Formats: sequence, C-alpha cells, structure tokens
Amino acid sequence: MNTTAPLRVLVTGATGYIGGRLVPRLLAKGHHVRCVARNPSRLEGYPWPGVEIVQGDLENFEDVARALRDIDVAYYLVHSMAAGEAFHERDRQMALDFGKAAANVGVRRIIYLGGLGDTEKVRSRHLVSRQEVGRCLSAGGVPVIEFRAAVIVGSGSASFEMIRHIVERLPIMIAPLWVNTRCQPIGIRWVMEYLVEALDHPAAEGIYEIGGEDILSYRQMMLRYARIRGLRRFILPVPVPRPHLSSRVVDLLTPIPYSIAQPLVESLQTEVVVRSDRAKNTFKVRPPGYDEAVRLALMRMAEDSVETIWASSLSSLKQDQPEADTLGSHEGMLMDRRRRRMGASPSRVFEAICALGGEEGWPAGNALWQLRGVMDRMVGGVGMRRGRRHPRELRVGDPVDFWRVEAMESPRLLRLRAEMKLPGRAWLQFEVLPDPVGSRVEQTAFFEPHGNFGYLYWYTVLPLHRFVFPGLINALKKQAETPGD
Repeated sequence: MNTTAPLRVLVTGATGYIGGRLVPRLLAKGHHVRCVARNPSRLEGYPWPGVEIVQGDLENFEDVARALRDIDVAYYLVHSMAAGEAFHERDRQMALDFGKAAANVGVRRIIYLGGLGDTEKVRSRHLVSRQEVGRCLSAGGVPVIEFRAAVIVGSGSASFEMIRHIVERLPIMIAPLWVNTRCQPIGIRWVMEYLVEALDHPAAEGIYEIGGEDILSYRQMMLRYARIRGLRRFILPVPVPRPHLSSRVVDLLTPIPYSIAQPLVESLQTEVVVRSDRAKNTFKVRPPGYDEAVRLALMRMAEDSVETIWASSLSSLKQDQPEADTLGSHEGMLMDRRRRRMGASPSRVFEAICALGGEEGWPAGNALWQLRGVMDRMVGGVGMRRGRRHPRELRVGDPVDFWRVEAMESPRLLRLRAEMKLPGRAWLQFEVLPDPVGSRVEQTAFFEPHGNFGYLYWYTVLPLHRFVFPGLINALKKQAETPGD
C-alpha cells in the first residue's frame, strides 16, 4: 500500500459520534472518502465536499460488497449498543459478513474501534461483544487494526455527558461501588489522531490499546470534573445489588436513555486500563491526561463548536421510517395544520424555526413539552434530555429533544420525526414560502395512528395540541418579527 498517495477509504457509521468526526479529517488528508448509509438522505447537509455517499444496509451482504468495491481501507465504526437484547448476535453476523465481503473484493485493511479490557476478566456483555466484533472482522482474512479504548472524553460523547450531568446536578452522590473501578480515559481528539494515523502504517495489524496519561477511578473522574468546573461534590460509594438500578438513575438524571445507559453502566464494572505498549511504540500519538481532555470538551461546548454528539448516531432506531413522499398520502393520516403570514424574510423565519428545543426549550407550552418528555422517559423512551448538537444550526440526522431532523431544505422546509414512544408515527413539519409581506409559514403535525389505540391517543391529546401548536407558530412569528432577536 502506497501511503504517500491518497487512499480510497470507506467509512461506516458516518452518522455516528466517531464517524461524523473522522470523515472531515480524512478529507483534510486528501483521501477519497466513501460513506455507506441505509438512508443516504441522513448525510445531507454535512459539509463534506467530494464525499461519495452510497446506499446500503450493513445487514445485507450484497450491499456491503458493493460499498466495499474499489476500496483500499475500510473503517468499521458501527455497533448496536441501543438495539435491544439481540445486539450481540446482530453485531457478530454483521462483522463476519463485512470481513468476508472485504476479502472478496480485495480490501487491503480494516480499521476498527473497539472496547478496552482484559479479555479474561471482562464481564460486560457490551465489551465482550465489542471485542468479538474485532475477531469476526479478521476472520475473513483481511488484516485488521483494532484500537481498544475505554471512556472517550469529548464534547457530546455518551460517557462524558453521563459524568457531566450527574456531577452538575448532584452536590452529594450516593454512588454504587463501581465508582471505584479503575479506568484509563482518552480524549476524542487523540482517538481521531490514532484512527487517521493508522493509514500511514501499512504493516500495522492486531490489537492496539489506547488511553490517556491518567489511570483513574470513576469517582476520581467525577471529582476532577467538579474541580475543573469549580464545584464542591461529595461521593459516597455504597453497595447496589442490581446494576440496572444505576442505569435507571442515569436515565433519569442525564440525557442518556436507559437502553444506552444499561450497557454503559454494565461496562463500568470492568477495569479498563492499557496493558500493552504496542500503540505507544507504533504510533506518534501521545494523548495527555484526563484534565486536558475535559477542559477541551468544555471549551468546545462553550464555543458552540461541537461536531457530533452521542445522539447523532442512528443505531438506536428500531427501524427506518417512511420516505418523505409518503407523508400525507396514507389513509388515516391525522393532521394539525397552522398557517401564518410573517413580516420577516424566509431566511429569518427559518433561523427561528431551527433554534427550537435544546437548552432554550420551546417558546410556547414549554412545561407541557417537558412533561411529555418525562412521560416518554417513564415508558422507556428517549425523553427530552437528548437536547441538540448546536443551539442554532441543524442538519439532517440531528436530534432535537425527542425529535430527529428527517428532512431539511434551507430556508424552505424542516421536518422533524418523533422518536418518542407512540402508538403510531408522528412528524412536525415547517414550510416557509416567500410572501409580499415577508413569508408564509405552514406548520403541520402529522400522525399516522397504529390501530384503535393510536386514534384514542390522538384525540386524547388533541386539546393540548390546540393550545401548544397555535402558541408555537405564534411564538415563532413574534421571534422572527422582532428586530435583532
């Protein structure tokens, strides 16, 4: 492999936390990048000039082989942490098929980011699965570079968000004994450096354990975060007989839903420290300590320069939703449509629409939105605490509380798809058109009920809709028409 020339690189998981940051770095190095996505529209709006996007399902062998054709190096950055009890077998089969297809079409190398931990001592099903994926990828015969990392500290990462929200909200923490487990965290910036530099080492192969300078307990990590933030926090470890109780607490106090908190908490009971110097002896990357990674993450958040967040990943979805042209064409589709003329340009109106949700909340009936989020979390849904990647900017695939951006055509169209627990499917759509007075705005809530319970749900909440949705479009009108707002 000639490392001085641009390589043809495939990135899987490009909508996720790691993949979404890797693609622009590969482009900056001059490589030809291809991304595979089940629904390519989810990658629309990403500022990645020259990236080739192909449609493909990684659970379909033919799709995988087609995506890998003419590729030199493939990054495997997908896993099913939030995909339910069957995630282990699903991940295993996907990895086996990927490795086999890569061998069939002549891929020269696979680069994989897995989980750190002593194979003989790992008890977490999630970590066991992550390590087995590495073995399955190499079973096809293509050389695999498997980076194994523990907690990744970065703005928007699931592990960092879990620590951040718990420390920020609880002055006194009654914590399970796993807070004394040792870990070797690493900053996301240096994970990216490892992944990119791997292309410069054509002979590298096998497992490379990566971590920062510090080996800390989770208790020490939380207290160091508190010190950096100028907070006084006290942590009292106590026996917690059932790990799922800790997962429920994480679900209630942080943006991380139970489906993701459970495998995370389970993995926190396993010591994850670097035991081999292979990475240090092979790569130029020298990750600093935990404090520097935390400060960098906090700086990115303060500057609103977060590239990706944990909820950017679409792996937690149960199934794909209908294409855009099916909306409104189904029998039984229920709608709540509101129209207003606004004395502001379409671009100004669209800016106001794109700022909905997140830390600023919803401009009308915010308490009701929050209550609906709490109700959703109580039944295992994503709730409202996922927030947003950026306070004002949106792109296809971004989470917005319990919505996700399904379609966006600035400054004309924004459609959000609900990911809360519902007896049906729901969307909230905004269309903006030019008008002599400024703009015409159409706000529509769509609901496709599933069975009689779906209709019962719609008509039960309809009185609240009649308060929330008119208030929402009126608030948008006020914001858009307010000079300098």
